[in-house]
Amino acid sequence: MRIVMIGTRGVPARYGGFETAIEEIGRRMADRGHEVTVYCRGAEGEPAEHLGMTLVHLPAARKKALETLSHTFLSVLHVLATRRRHDAAFVFNSANAVFLPLLRLRRLPVAVHVDGLEWKRAKWGGAGRRYYRTAEALSVRWADALIADAQGIADYYTQEFGAPTDLLVYGAPILTDRHTARIAELGLTDRGYHLVVARFEPENHVLEIVRGYADSAATLPLVVVGSAPYADEYTARIEAIAAGDPRIRLVGGVWDQELLDALYANAASYVHGHSVGGTNPSLLRAIGAGSPVIAFDVSFNAESLGSDSRYFATPEELAPALVAVEGDVPGAVATAEVVRERVRHRYSWDAVTDGYLALAARLADGSSTRRTASGRRRST
Repeated sequence: MRIVMIGTRGVPARYGGFETAIEEIGRRMADRGHEVTVYCRGAEGEPAEHLGMTLVHLPAARKKALETLSHTFLSVLHVLATRRRHDAAFVFNSANAVFLPLLRLRRLPVAVHVDGLEWKRAKWGGAGRRYYRTAEALSVRWADALIADAQGIADYYTQEFGAPTDLLVYGAPILTDRHTARIAELGLTDRGYHLVVARFEPENHVLEIVRGYADSAATLPLVVVGSAPYADEYTARIEAIAAGDPRIRLVGGVWDQELLDALYANAASYVHGHSVGGTNPSLLRAIGAGSPVIAFDVSFNAESLGSDSRYFATPEELAPALVAVEGDVPGAVATAEVVRERVRHRYSWDAVTDGYLALAARLADGSSTRRTASGRRRST
């Protein structure tokens, strides 16, 4: 089949969950003989191929509210202009649903990966939230299929719209080499630190994590990997707490993937504060690395971790969880291994690729939920 993927920053994956999914799924599709085209944000001159996938680089407006939409619009126009026909398209992010009628001009069947509940993100004001709520409804009305990466997201579309979804989760990379020697580059020791990996956004609760840690009696340092895509007052508040506590280390982005794997694999705990994005690749990466996880208490995280891990909802609940891990690091690691073995079988990129290809084949054969989906909400 000839498959096109639209709506993300593209590959190589350097940023988030969508990009990771495209890289892992697209490369496996290509390995199986399918033609995969990925639209990427960038300038001409970037690589035209990556892991068997054909890359098309197009620009985007460098403004938070327009970056995704501007790039997707150009990508859709490129699809319309090219003579090469595709059998199926995967559009990532429900915000891009406004462009689906254009793709239908080419009679191109489309599945929309709806992501998490994007309208709940604090970075969006009232207009942004209303737009995302509208875009969800348009995805239901205009897409031929919807993809959810977590049961909680699938349940949301069932409850809100009565709409069916294909539940296609992410894969969990299982590390076999902890690369322990690499963490010495940052002055760290095996199981000698707590770790956070996240963009500095309110729904990722980085501020609550550093606040809970600062108020705790933890003795191991807290290493925070990440930054803000758009500098703001939220980042300043995190930096102010870190400046007053020598135990907190803000190391910025880590783009060396082996070093990042080592950070996950050798941590005493990985503190995961994400709350709105469905199944999270960073969480799966931590689980696959065998890191004990302390997660924000929402259904998406519990779906991946089960009942074996620790959870928190406030800084006050995080503080004792950190101390408890430090009191029995071997026990926490042993529990993490149990979680990893369970996830090893449930979150497989090969199985996820099977699901995407099966959906693409159905779309190419004319299957569509669009004929029965109204896009009307059942609740207000």
